Amino acid sequence: MSTGLVLFGHGARDPRWREPFDRLKRLVSARHPGPVSLAFLELMEPDLLAAVKGLAERGATRIVVVPMFLGTGGHIQRDLPLLINAAAAAVNVPVSTVMPAGEDTAVLDALAEYCLISVTRSMS
Repeated sequence: MSTGLVLFGHGARDPRWREPFDRLKRLVSARHPGPVSLAFLELMEPDLLAAVKGLAERGATRIVVVPMFLGTGGHIQRDLPLLINAAAAAVNVPVSTVMPAGEDTAVLDALAEYCLISVTRSMS
């Protein structure tokens, strides 16, 4: 069984906005045995459907969408479930999602640590 991961972000007009997502994808890909893809809600490619289809074509027998959002807003509550359902209907592979990254305690702890380190760096 191969689990594919989709790192799902909002998207932006400025192509530089994507750079940390590309770095994160490389970090995850180096550690995850299955295929990994990025997907974006709007303004960037691939969209979620294309990413899910690509992972299924690469042999994923299960796909988990990881929202790279800090909180659970309208996009996560309304848009993402519709996109997940459409993607699951398009491939013969189970597609599920987890809570947004920013809702995870470990992620928040890492961000808090970054904030504290930033204060120290700004004083030097």
